[in-house]
Amino acid sequence: MIQYLFLALFFVGIYGLLSSKNLVKMLISLNILELGLNLFIISIGYVNGGNAPIITFDSVSNYVDPLPQALVLTAIVIGFGTTALGLAFIRKVYVEKGSIEIDEIRGGSDD
Repeated sequence: MIQYLFLALFFVGIYGLLSSKNLVKMLISLNILELGLNLFIISIGYVNGGNAPIITFDSVSNYVDPLPQALVLTAIVIGFGTTALGLAFIRKVYVEKGSIEIDEIRGGSDD
């Protein structure tokens, strides 16, 4: 049930990406999209009452699948890199063009 909340967060990110013309807002929307997707993947891998997948002497069943956690951890690292690179590009655009609005960078309104 909570997956619907994460999907809603994902779609809020998509809406922000498609509706905003400010580069910083677009980058924030991308991060919201990524957060919703990561939380959705983690929620799918969750097992109620599950145990960590560590081999012990006790026989333990009902393991939690570690693959979604590994994927999300990798996605978080890649997301930080993408955000840092995006902020560097936005700063460079601001220094050269004097604005971070897409319409002003292009030189007019395209609506």
